[in-house]
Amino acid sequence: MKSGEVIIIGGGLAGCEAAWQLLRRGHAVHLYEMKPQRFSPAHKMEALAELVCSNSLKSNDPESAPGLLKTEMRRLDSLIMSAADRTAVPAGSALAVDRAAFARTVEDFLCAEKNFTLSREEITEIPDRKPVIFATGPLTSDALALSLGKLLGGAYLYFYDAIAPIVEAESIEMTKAFWASRYDRGTPDYLNCPLTEEQYWRFHRELLAGEKVAARSFEDVRHFEGCLPVEVLAARGENTLAFGPMKPVGLVHPQTGLRPFAVVQLRRENAAGTLFNLVGFQTKLTWPEQARIFRTIPGLENARFARMGSIHRNTYIHSPSLLTDALQLKKNPAIFFAGQITGVEGYLESAAMGLLAGLFTAFLLEGKTLPPPPPSTTLGALLRYITSPETEKDFQPMNINFGILPPLTGKKIRKKEKHALLVRRALEDLDDWLRNHFKK
Repeated sequence: MKSGEVIIIGGGLAGCEAAWQLLRRGHAVHLYEMKPQRFSPAHKMEALAELVCSNSLKSNDPESAPGLLKTEMRRLDSLIMSAADRTAVPAGSALAVDRAAFARTVEDFLCAEKNFTLSREEITEIPDRKPVIFATGPLTSDALALSLGKLLGGAYLYFYDAIAPIVEAESIEMTKAFWASRYDRGTPDYLNCPLTEEQYWRFHRELLAGEKVAARSFEDVRHFEGCLPVEVLAARGENTLAFGPMKPVGLVHPQTGLRPFAVVQLRRENAAGTLFNLVGFQTKLTWPEQARIFRTIPGLENARFARMGSIHRNTYIHSPSLLTDALQLKKNPAIFFAGQITGVEGYLESAAMGLLAGLFTAFLLEGKTLPPPPPSTTLGALLRYITSPETEKDFQPMNINFGILPPLTGKKIRKKEKHALLVRRALEDLDDWLRNHFKK
């Protein structure tokens, strides 16, 4: 295939990262983004690379699985990682960003490239020109989803996800909350609203009784286990929240010297610290019920909500049966898929698949073949998970975690040492892969 313009559909993290990888190798890119012509139920900003659910890109600890994925992406000149590092806000050991500044940075970098074209229009049919990268994400429009369904023979699935509310900082009663990070690790970047046992049980009852957004008659609602609505967690048991997003472990109230019965943690949403999101409080409660119930949390009695939680459809394809290990459609190798629509879950995981899709497409245009990254790397492990026949039977979306990397051999190793060895092996193998296939 001769070098030519690559069509990318979708201007989220995956589409932007795929575009960047192609541009830096000298290829022309035409990116189509339907905003502001049309917005999905969860998107609000006109900018590319909008972060919808949270402003956190998870742990920045280099010896954690998310931290290792960040390290690997940085070594591949990731645009998403560069923008995140430039727009980071305090969040303890996590990498969180000012989402408006982040989106603006990504868009500015892309638009500065001479081979980049951005069209703000909705694509509803499979383009005739190839190659094309589908990076439409979990909120693919109904029209394009229908077109994809015809292309794939109906082999695509969906599940439902929920996003957490955001409150205005000035409306929080700071005297009832305290700043701390769990176990005093790093800087005290989380605002903690402590609950007594009585307050916890009242909150639990209200969550169970609160009115939820009803599913439509034709919808089979299936939540992703890694991002369950808070009221779904509450319904699983009386103590599920207290051992989950509201766990008080590692937190001591500075005034009493005691550990609260439960806490609600809030995290800065932007660099200015004017907005905070409720950590782990994804919800499908109706908006009036959210305001009523969340205002029973100490410190949030007068909370003003900049964004309420909401529910939206997440669409993804059955990648193990549809895609090659180069993210190509088996029945048409000129069509690539990237991001959450492939069955990865999470911002960085989505961007990582965009990065690989961009590289695989670039190598195809150059008449070369790029082997997948080693499965010992987080990039390779995620790719293998979504394209391996081993996951075909019970395929579900996956976050990055050490459990999908090949295990270490030899004697039993302590957890901390094991993680350090996994990181060392991954980076050594990634460096070998880079030397072999990205020679200057």
